[in-house]
Amino acid sequence: MATPDKQGAEGLAEAARSARERAARGRQAPRRGRPADVFGSEIRRRDVLPLLVLHLIAREPAYGNRMIDEIERITDGVLSVNPNTIYPLLRSLEEREMIEGQWEHPDRRSRRFYSLTEHGRGELDRLAAEVEPFLDSMIRSVSLIKAEIYGEGEGGS
Repeated sequence: MATPDKQGAEGLAEAARSARERAARGRQAPRRGRPADVFGSEIRRRDVLPLLVLHLIAREPAYGNRMIDEIERITDGVLSVNPNTIYPLLRSLEEREMIEGQWEHPDRRSRRFYSLTEHGRGELDRLAAEVEPFLDSMIRSVSLIKAEIYGEGEGGS
């Protein structure tokens, strides 16, 4: 049975291979809502998705679909988030008073823009410190995989 770190590294390798194949075919980022892969589920377990959402909202007020698109852009399509994931997360963050939502047009309930609260700023700082070692570990794992397969100092991209 694979250890959690090995599972994460295998998921990363698969995600990287998939991203390279998409790039080779000239495709853009995958369509929203594709099934989560091992990389995605590992990322979610490690609080990276809430960290990304709080980070995006800290930059500027944003609504759910914009965050979905921005997360896919930031991760070059490796992390695909669908509305069934983002909106419950946004509701949870709002219930926990980390973000505050305002309807763009309250009479029509069109888009709900979220902004960061003071409590949310504290959670963003906490998550950023907590998640950084995990991200560093993932970077090291992917670098080791790449070095093993393509050799040290070789292009391979």
